[in-house]
Amino acid sequence: MPYCRVGQEGRKLFDREHGVSSLRMRILSLTYDNLRQPSVSHGSCALQKLRQTNNAPLLIDPIEGRLRLNTIVRLRWVAVVGQLVAICTVRFIFGFSLPIGACLTVIALSAWLNVFLGIRYPPRHRLSVGFATGLLVYDILQLAALLYLTGGINNPFTMLIVAPVTVSAATLPPRTTIVLGLLALASTALLVVEHEPLPWYEGVPFELPRIYKLGIFAAVCASTTFLALYAWRLTKEARQMSAALTATDLVLAHEQKLHALDGLAAAAAHELGTPLSTIAVVTKELEHRVGPEDPLRDDIKLLNAQALRCREILQKLTRRPSERDPLHARVSVLAMLEEAAAPYRSDKANITIVTGAEEGGEINAALPEAVADRRPGVIYGLGNIVENATEFAHQEVKVRALWNASEVVVTITDDGPGFPPDVMDNVGEPYVTTRPAEDIARMSKADFGRSGLGLGFFIAKTLLERSGASVSLSNQRAPATGAIVRVSWPRDVFEGQEQIAPTKPTIGAGFLPSKQG
Repeated sequence: MPYCRVGQEGRKLFDREHGVSSLRMRILSLTYDNLRQPSVSHGSCALQKLRQTNNAPLLIDPIEGRLRLNTIVRLRWVAVVGQLVAICTVRFIFGFSLPIGACLTVIALSAWLNVFLGIRYPPRHRLSVGFATGLLVYDILQLAALLYLTGGINNPFTMLIVAPVTVSAATLPPRTTIVLGLLALASTALLVVEHEPLPWYEGVPFELPRIYKLGIFAAVCASTTFLALYAWRLTKEARQMSAALTATDLVLAHEQKLHALDGLAAAAAHELGTPLSTIAVVTKELEHRVGPEDPLRDDIKLLNAQALRCREILQKLTRRPSERDPLHARVSVLAMLEEAAAPYRSDKANITIVTGAEEGGEINAALPEAVADRRPGVIYGLGNIVENATEFAHQEVKVRALWNASEVVVTITDDGPGFPPDVMDNVGEPYVTTRPAEDIARMSKADFGRSGLGLGFFIAKTLLERSGASVSLSNQRAPATGAIVRVSWPRDVFEGQEQIAPTKPTIGAGFLPSKQG
């Protein structure tokens, strides 16, 4: 319970310092609340995987209010200008006859609608789903009316009717996009059979064959479907990646805040120093006033000694928050792996940790052990991989760390079923899980904290790569079974002697082979 309260205070401190707005709090507080508090044995309070709850979809930006009025107004102004240019070109440059009065009236409606919206609402006003749907319905009907007046399906600009559907696919719910798509296709189908003549040369009638018109209609159907699905998929992946990266940043930020809470202890020690000094002075004076045979003398001495002891303890906490405990500022590879694996030791799977120096394929005991700064992100990432290995292992999880003068490699191997071949290439992407769907369906609501949303390994992989590591996945060779996760750092990066490049590291083979042993 004290660790839970510390986590809550750390969260409040983080939110106050970074000024999180109420809207962002609504989205991100779910991420905070779904991060399971760690066991005391983990030491660094490593935050675990996101829980899959009924509120999980809210981790992604809410659809309501995603489309700004300024965006749709600007797009309509572009359409108005384009329509005016097209009408004037056909009428005054080509000299073709067309109902220019009716066409200009339809275009003027869009212009006046934009003027009204600009006066009625501020430019940054975000539209509700219903309001945005109504505006896109108008855009489809306005374009359909203009196409009706200028040749219907014969008009080469018929394909523009796909544009409002594409905007909907990127910003509105799928059901709304389906409705708008059906409306656009129905309007196009009507334009196949009902329309005014296409503006053309006098005395030369222009009429495409019916089969060709049906081909254009089929092209509009295919374009609408493809562009809508493509825009929806891209937008969905962008939202998921944004939410996953936000969760990653929160994990690391929360981890660092909890790791720096000794600053609060230092402040408390500073405040307690004055009353303790007063107690020490008073007890010293009382000790001089009472006689040697007074029964209170021993109690006063004890009180003075305890006050001095409290002052000594508090002096250890008065370091600046930026100063780190020399005992834990830098840790060895073995200590780091032990801390990462400690919370997941259980009877389900035995965790074996082996470390050693290797050079030229042989053990080299003379090579000094790699020592690195104690980075909570690295410990969390390794711990998450060990946790996943214990969940899928039958009996044993082997963690092996090898290093030489140029590289540090950690290999985590289990004897479970291994990575499914169909998801091997996608493991590590957000919302991709290797747990079978039937297993998730049988799990209780309380168990979802262990299965997560597929974000656990993504967060771990991202944190490790931010530390300069390369992460690669593979399966053991037959007849053995099990997954192999290989994490490697250049030694100077691992030990903090080289600045980590801002770009994402690439996965390389390195000099140390993945071993099962």
